[in-house]
Amino acid sequence: MAAHSAAFGFFAHSGWAALVVLGRAASDLSVLARSRVELIDDHDPESKQPYHAVESLCVEEAAGRLRGYLEAAVGLAYAAIETQREAVRQRGYQVKSVGIIESASRKEGSLSSILKSHALIHAAEGDHFRNALSAAAQGLGLRVSRIQARELEDHAVSRLRLPLKSVLDTVNNLGRQVGPPWGADQKKAALLAWALLAER
Repeated sequence: MAAHSAAFGFFAHSGWAALVVLGRAASDLSVLARSRVELIDDHDPESKQPYHAVESLCVEEAAGRLRGYLEAAVGLAYAAIETQREAVRQRGYQVKSVGIIESASRKEGSLSSILKSHALIHAAEGDHFRNALSAAAQGLGLRVSRIQARELEDHAVSRLRLPLKSVLDTVNNLGRQVGPPWGADQKKAALLAWALLAER
């Protein structure tokens, strides 16, 4: 019997991410999982704000520390995604896609420029954890989509071909399947996962 489709949606914060796993069987949507994915080592609290932790270091040393922080975050993300994928597989669902809500913050490629700007440090830290989720998902052979938060609703409406009110009402009602918390993080993650399920 063919597996039903499932998709992951992530909304990342400093050191953790909200995860919603949506499954679709026929026309029915189900919240298969809702969890908090930890992306830092409890024994290294500085890794929660990795760029703040290295802003006083020389660029070479900072780059080395950041690589270590990223490797740790990727490892934690990999384990969490693999565990959830196996759990939903046992329920008859196959995960192929992972969605990550992207920030609209300005990107800066130079590490030296980032470390000189408090605003760029904050933006880079958000990217750090989203990059960890993306790398882990790709390492598991999953397709990754990163959609900016401000474009999410338009993106979903275009994929789902439904009015925005209908889409948002459906996402709100999905929370009844699992109860609280079903806040903005979970709703955005669920909306992105649903849009991914609609893609061919």
